[in-house]
Amino acid sequence: MDVRPKTIFCDIDGTLVKHVAPSVAASPNYKMELLDGTIEKLLDWDKKGYYIILTTGRKESLRDITKKQLLEVGIFYDQLIMGIGGGVRYLINDKKPEGAEAAFSICLTRNNGIKELDI
Repeated sequence: MDVRPKTIFCDIDGTLVKHVAPSVAASPNYKMELLDGTIEKLLDWDKKGYYIILTTGRKESLRDITKKQLLEVGIFYDQLIMGIGGGVRYLINDKKPEGAEAAFSICLTRNNGIKELDI
């Protein structure tokens, strides 16, 4: 059994905060609206030692604005990956030598948040 901490890849818009039009999210004055349970779940994952990687389709040129917006609402993370586009995403990984699955995918309903996730 692997006892190393889990890594969470988590989208931002529509998953942690309310999804808005990209033109709205790109505004330096836009304040993100947290979805219910976001901070509590991030705190839980952090307490468990999970590595939290936030992903977003937002353009790399919006990195500073996005970091400021995340900070303003108390969202913390270990790494931020920008510019991954809005199309379908696939997580591809190998199995552990003993055959155990090493990657999973969870698709949530937009704007419902992560509070009910049990990882």
